Amino acid sequence: MSARNDEIILKGLKENNLKNIDLTIPKEKIVVFTGLSGSGKSSVAFDTLATESRRQMTLNYPLYVRNQMPRYERPRADLMQNLSPVVVVEQRSVGGNSRSTVGTYMDLDPLIRLLFSRIGKPAIDSATDFSSHSSFGMCPDCNGFGEVVAPDLDKMVDFEKSLREYAVRFKPLSPSGWQGNWMMTGGLFDPDLPIKDYPEEKRNLLLYGPPEGERVFAPFHTKNGPQDHEWDGLLPRFTRLYINRDISKLKQVSQEDVFAVSTRATCPTCQGSGLNPIVLECRIDGLNIAEYGQLELTELLLELKKIIDPMGESIASQAIPPIQQLVKMGLGYLSLSRKMGTLSGGEAQRVKIARHLGSSLNNLTYIFDEPSAGLHPEEVDLLIQMLKGLKEQHNTIILIEHDRSVIKIADEIIEMGPEAGVNGGKVVYQGNLAGLRGSSAATVLDHKLEINKSPREINGHFTINRANNNNLKNVSVQIPKHVLVSLCGVSGSGKSSLMFEAFTARYPETIMVGQGAIGLSSRSTLATYMGIMDTIRSLFSKETRQPAGLFSFNSLGACSVCKGKGVLTPDVAFADPITVSCEACGGARYSNESLSYRYRDKNIEEILKLTIDEAIDFFDIQRIKTRARTLQDVGLGYMSLGQTTSSLSGGEVQRLKLASHLHKEGQIYVLDEPSLGLHTKDNRKLLDLFQNIVNRGNSVIIIEHNLDYIAASDWVIELGPGGGRRGGQIIFEGPPAEMLEAETLTAKWLKAGVNEQFRT
Repeated sequence: MSARNDEIILKGLKENNLKNIDLTIPKEKIVVFTGLSGSGKSSVAFDTLATESRRQMTLNYPLYVRNQMPRYERPRADLMQNLSPVVVVEQRSVGGNSRSTVGTYMDLDPLIRLLFSRIGKPAIDSATDFSSHSSFGMCPDCNGFGEVVAPDLDKMVDFEKSLREYAVRFKPLSPSGWQGNWMMTGGLFDPDLPIKDYPEEKRNLLLYGPPEGERVFAPFHTKNGPQDHEWDGLLPRFTRLYINRDISKLKQVSQEDVFAVSTRATCPTCQGSGLNPIVLECRIDGLNIAEYGQLELTELLLELKKIIDPMGESIASQAIPPIQQLVKMGLGYLSLSRKMGTLSGGEAQRVKIARHLGSSLNNLTYIFDEPSAGLHPEEVDLLIQMLKGLKEQHNTIILIEHDRSVIKIADEIIEMGPEAGVNGGKVVYQGNLAGLRGSSAATVLDHKLEINKSPREINGHFTINRANNNNLKNVSVQIPKHVLVSLCGVSGSGKSSLMFEAFTARYPETIMVGQGAIGLSSRSTLATYMGIMDTIRSLFSKETRQPAGLFSFNSLGACSVCKGKGVLTPDVAFADPITVSCEACGGARYSNESLSYRYRDKNIEEILKLTIDEAIDFFDIQRIKTRARTLQDVGLGYMSLGQTTSSLSGGEVQRLKLASHLHKEGQIYVLDEPSLGLHTKDNRKLLDLFQNIVNRGNSVIIIEHNLDYIAASDWVIELGPGGGRRGGQIIFEGPPAEMLEAETLTAKWLKAGVNEQFRT
C-alpha cells in the first residue's frame, strides 16, 4: 500500500540521541513536540526534518548554483517521505550588527527609501542616497552612526602610572597589545616614567601625535628585524581604528570596550539619524525619512495609507502588509529605526515570527522553536491566533513548545523522552490532547498554581531612584534583599532596562545571567566551558610527567589525521557534504600517544565520557567536584564532561550559563527568563535551586513570564501597563498572594492559574 501524501513519514531516525525511531506527522495540522530539555525534539524537527527538506529543495537548482548555496548533509535516517518546503523560525538571537534595526531586519527600509526617491520633495532621484551607508547619504560628521563618539582622555589614561604599569586603560593600546608594546619599545617614550611627569612636548606627542605637517616614526621589532611605523598619537589612533569603523566587525575588541573609554552624544548635525542634512530636506507630507523611521508603526501605517500618488501608492502597498503583521503581533509601538539589539526577548521573538509570515504560499511546513519564549501570557494569545491562521492557509505547523496553553491547541502532540541526553531520543507519546492526559508522558496539562502564602521576611532593600533608561519613566523602586523576586510585565514594558541597566549601574557587583549566546563550538566542551578541563589536564600531566597540552585535542594531543575533530568531511565537489568518523582515532579526537597515558586507570577519552554524576564520584579534587555539582544542581548531571556545547539544546544552554555562575562568590543574582527552553519538570528543579541559593543568604531576582516562578516568589514587581512608550512604570509591588487582588495583566493570568484555567 502506498504512503499517504497527507502525512510526513520518517523512519529509522538516528541523529544525535535519537534511538532509531519511526514517526508519522500529519500535514495541515498543528503538531507540538514536547518533552524534557535535551530529549530529542530539535533532533527530529530541525536536524532531520528541516535539514532534509532544505537539502532536497537545493536539488532543484543547477549544480553551479547549488555550489553557491548552503549545503546540507543528508540526516541519519532510513526513510524521509512526503516532505514539503520548510520555513524555520529558530530561537537564536537577532541583530548582531550595531546598525541593524527593525526596518532593516524586516526588509522595509529599501521600500521606504524607494518611496522617498520617487515622491519626496525636493527630489533626490536615487534610493541609495537615502541610506546612511552611502557616501552621499551619510552624515559627514558621524559617518552615518547617528552618534558622535570621542575618546575620553580621563577614562583612557591614568596619568599617575607609566606605560609599563598600564597607564593606557584600553587593552589594544596597552602593553598586552602589539601597539602598546611598540609604544614601550620604539624609543619615543620612557616606558617607566608616569605620564604626569612627561615634559609637555613629549606628553602631547604621546596623546595627540606630532604637530600638523610633521611626521614621526618609531621602529617596531618583528622577526624579520625592525620596521619603521608612523606614530600618530594615542587619541588620533584610537579614533581612526576604533571609532571611525563599525565596531561590531572588530574581532579583538567589543563595542563595550570602546564605549568604556569614550564619550557618546547624539550627533547634532543629523539629530541621530546618521543622514546627510541635504537628504533630510526631502519630505513626504511634511515628514523626512528620519521622522518616518521614528514613527510608531501604527502611525506609520496611517501615513502610508494617506499616499495617493499612483507610483507612491504602489510602493506603499508593498510596505503595508509586513507592518500590519507586526501590529497584529502587538508590536505597533515599535518604530522602523528601533535597534534590534535593544529589543526584549519577547519583542525580538515576535519580530522574527512576523518576518516569516508575509508569504502567500501555502502547503509549507513552518517549524517554530518555542515561539512562546519571552512572551507574557497575554501575548501568547496573539501567537495562538497567528498559528491557527497559518494552519487555515493549508500549512503544516510544527512547534517545539513547553507552554501548556500552546500545547492545548495542538491537533497532534508528540512527546520525546523519557529523559534527556543518552536517556532520551524515544517517542514516549503520540496522539491527541485527551490521550496525553491518560499517558505516562512527563507533560502534565492539568496544573494548579501554588501561590507562596508564606513569603520570606524582608530585611533590607536594593534602591533605585528616578531611573530613566530607555522607556523607564522616572522609576524609583525598592527591591527586597535575600529573597526570591520576580520581575514581570508585557514585552517591552521596561524589565530589562530596569535590571540590566539601572540596577547594574547602581550595583555593579551583580552576577548577570542573560540570554546571550555562549559561543557554541564543536571544540568547546562542558569541561572547558565550566573551567575544569585545565585541572583535568594538569592531573594527567602531574601523574604522567608529560606536557598538559598532550591531553588537549586542540593542542599536542590531537589526532594527526582529523586534527582533533574526531570526524572528516572529505571534499566531494558538487555532491552533498558527508561527515565520516575518523578511522585513525575512531572518533576519539586524540592521538594514540595521548590515549596511552592514564589517570586512575582511565585515559583522557574515557574521562571525558564520564557523566557529570559519575565525575563527582570519580574525582577527589574539590575544584572539579564543586563545579560539577553546579551542573548537577541545574539538572545537567546526565551530560558527559566531553559533550560539545554545539550539541546542546536551548534549555541546556540556558542552564549551563547559570551553572557557570553558581560557583562564584556573589550575593546578587539577576537572571533573564531562566525558564526559557525548559519543560515543567525541569522548571521545578530550577525553582528548588533558586530557593536553595536564597536560603544560603543570596538575593535572586528573575525577569520572568512563567506563572509558576511568579507564584513561588517572595515578592513580585510588575512593569507596564503596556510596551514601549506605554510602559516604563511600576504597576504592582508586593507578595504573590496580594497580586491576586490586583487588576494588572499578570494578575489576570495568575488568578486564572489558581482557578485551573491556566496558562504559563
